[in-house]
Amino acid sequence: MKFVILALFVAGAYGCGLPTYPPTITRVVGGDDVREHSWPWQVSLQYRSGSNYYHTCGGTLISSQWVLTAAHCIGSRTYRVYLGKHNLKTNEDGSMAISPAKIVVHEKWDSYRIRNDIALIKLSTPVTLSDTIMPACLPNSGDILDHNAPCYVTGWGRLWTGGPIADILQQALLPVVSHPTCSRGDWWGSLVTNDMICAGGDGQLASCNGDSGGPLNCQNPDGSWDVHGVVSFGSSMGCNYAKKPSVFTRVSGYIPWINNVSGKLYGY
Repeated sequence: MKFVILALFVAGAYGCGLPTYPPTITRVVGGDDVREHSWPWQVSLQYRSGSNYYHTCGGTLISSQWVLTAAHCIGSRTYRVYLGKHNLKTNEDGSMAISPAKIVVHEKWDSYRIRNDIALIKLSTPVTLSDTIMPACLPNSGDILDHNAPCYVTGWGRLWTGGPIADILQQALLPVVSHPTCSRGDWWGSLVTNDMICAGGDGQLASCNGDSGGPLNCQNPDGSWDVHGVVSFGSSMGCNYAKKPSVFTRVSGYIPWINNVSGKLYGY
């Protein structure tokens, strides 16, 4: 049964993947400021330096106490998870920073070959779900997206190659690229596995530094949103390089691992 049902137990009246303020979406490829709180599962993973915290990666709230992010986002720093944010530069009603109770990096994370780039963060305190903070749904285990499926990447990453980190949360349409295409020699070749999703790669738009760990959001026929991907890597030649789409960890390939770590999301 679809994990939307499981998440409903967690989220109560709010359910999962159904924002109170639906995103303003188009079929035009391009990055835009999001409608405020339209992606209420998006979090900012921040690290402490001195007395301040700084954005380093994105993440996705998947229950009242668990956040999904990328393994490569996690190091030896002190972290916090900021939820309910729209503009990183302003104090916003309803937003909150919560420290991790524990961080679980996939036991087979391979930074050299970029394999199993996924991690879970258990929040030290369960978050109270609201109009501005609610979880995304998880896809069915093993789901494979169709070529050109219209999905959206969201994050506060760099606005262009070498550019500044965004203050306001951004969204961009990134059509899915099938594995047979993405694994061609002039695309990503053998670096891309079946446990990854490629999206974008038209030379116009992609995820960028600072988007890592954030979600690839794909809409279901019932209007709910699944987090199908976790931003993993892109081209070293730039954020918008042709035939080098953004590459995401395929969440549907890790549902058993997610359930094993999080206690089937009942650990709230």
